[in-house]
Amino acid sequence: MAESFGSEFTIVEVTADDFARAHKQLWVAAAKPDQAITLVLTAVPEGWTAEIATGRLTRQQLGALKRLRLKPGEVREL
Repeated sequence: MAESFGSEFTIVEVTADDFARAHKQLWVAAAKPDQAITLVLTAVPEGWTAEIATGRLTRQQLGALKRLRLKPGEVREL
């Protein structure tokens, strides 16, 4: 049975595991929040950390994400 990713976008903040110059990235997952972190962590190098980004998307930002045409379960760096 296939897992349902839902029909929402979740923004995930990723922190690189580079102590010399720690930096953050934003990723979007076409999945429910409880699935988004796992999906993003499979796309970044081992040892990086991820958490759900705080804040809300504006209508304009949500429209831009919809134009990416992500399929359920897909992730992409923003």
